[in-house]
Amino acid sequence: MKAESVPVRRQVELCIGQAGLPLGALVYVRQGQREHSAFAYDAAWLAHPERFNVSADLQLVPGYQSRKAASAHDSVFYGALADTSPDAWGRRVIARDHARRRKNDPSLPALTELDYLLAVDDFSRVGALRLRDAGGHFQQTAAAGRRSTPPLIELERVFRASRAIERGHETTEDLRYLQGKGTSLGGMRPKCTILEEDGWLAIGKFPSVGDARSVTRGEVLALKLAAKAGLEAASARIVQIDEVPVAVIRRFDRHGADGRIPYQSAATLLQASRQEERSYTEIADAIRAHGHAPTQDVQQLWRRLVFNLLISNVDDHLQNLGFLHVGQGLWRLAPAFDLNPFPDKERESKTWLSEQDGPITDVRMLLARAAYFALDTEQALTVLAQVQAAVSHWRPLALDPTVGLRAQELDDFAPAFEHAQSDEAAALLRR
Repeated sequence: MKAESVPVRRQVELCIGQAGLPLGALVYVRQGQREHSAFAYDAAWLAHPERFNVSADLQLVPGYQSRKAASAHDSVFYGALADTSPDAWGRRVIARDHARRRKNDPSLPALTELDYLLAVDDFSRVGALRLRDAGGHFQQTAAAGRRSTPPLIELERVFRASRAIERGHETTEDLRYLQGKGTSLGGMRPKCTILEEDGWLAIGKFPSVGDARSVTRGEVLALKLAAKAGLEAASARIVQIDEVPVAVIRRFDRHGADGRIPYQSAATLLQASRQEERSYTEIADAIRAHGHAPTQDVQQLWRRLVFNLLISNVDDHLQNLGFLHVGQGLWRLAPAFDLNPFPDKERESKTWLSEQDGPITDVRMLLARAAYFALDTEQALTVLAQVQAAVSHWRPLALDPTVGLRAQELDDFAPAFEHAQSDEAAALLRR
C-alpha cells in the first residue's frame, strides 16, 4: 500500500491568545485524495463569559462541525484557521525542505495540509489562534535557546536564503533557516516575519528576481499615500541591504506585551470560496452585521475603494482585507495592507463593487454607490477630494528618502497614478 493511501487521522488542540486558553479540538482526516477536518468547541469555552465565534463559518455550539474544501483552491480548515496557513511562498519553502529530506529518507510520508498549518511559527502566527499537540507544545515552537523569528539585523541573511530559493540554488541550511519564518499574507513573493528593534513583529518583503520595477518601494509608497489619504494603513518603511530595498511593514494583530488580537479575512467573514465572485456591498453588509463601529468602517471601506482605483491597486482579493476582534463577537476593519500600484495591469478590481455593477473600473460608479456605504453625495465628494489630493502628490513622496525611488524610476509607476480616472476625479471635483 502506498504511503499516500494510508489513512491519516490527527488531532491537535486549538487555543487562543498569549495565555493559550483552550478553544477546542481540531481533527484532520485524509483517505487517499479525500480529506476533511472537524472542530468541536471546548465546553469551558462555550461557558466562558468572553466567548465568541472565532470564525464566521463556525457555529458557537457543542459537538463536532465538519468541513471539506469547497474547491481545489480552498482550505480544508475553517476560515480563521486557514487564514493562519502559510502563503504560497511559505508553502514553497516547506515543500522544498520536505523534498530534500525525503530524498535522504524515502520513508517520510507526503506532506498533508495539517503539516503545512503546523509548520507556521507559533510566535508569529497571524491573529490569536494557536495549535498545541498532545504533548502540550505549541506548533511550531523553536527549540530552547533558539530564535524562531529573526531580528532586523538578520534581514540580510533571510534575504540571501530567500534569493537562493528563488534561483533554485538553496542549501539545506538555507531551508532550515527559513522554516517557520514565512507569513500567511498571500502570494509567491519572498517575505518573512521579523522583529523590529523595539521588539514589534513586522513583515519583511524582498524584491523578486523577476521584478521589472522596484515593487518593494512601490508598496511602501502606496501605504504612505494611503495614510495621507485618510486610510488607516499598516506602518511601512524601506530598509536597505547594501543596494537592495526591503519593505518592512509592522504587524497590526499584536498589542502590548506580545498580546495577540483575533483576526479573520474578508473571505472568512463572507464564508466565500476562492472561486466565487464576491462584492464590496456584501462586505458592507457583513460589517453592519458583525461590526463594532459599522458606519465608520463602511465609510472607511468606500475610501479604500476610491484609493485602490486611483493608485491602480487591482490585487484586492478577499484575503487582502481583514478584520480584528474588538470584543463580544464584534469586529473592526483591520488597517489596510498589501496595497500595490500596478502600472502594467488593466484598471479593474478583483472584487466586484456589487453583483449588479461588477468590477470597479471608474470613479462615477463608486459615487453612484456611495449611499450604500453610508455617505451622501457631499460626504462622498469630500472623501474623493481628500484621496485625489493625496494621490496627486505621489511624485514628491516617491522621491522622498523614506521611499527612495530615483527620478528615472518614476516613469515605471506613472501609469498607475496618472490615468483617465485620476483625470475624471479631478474634473468631477472642479464642478
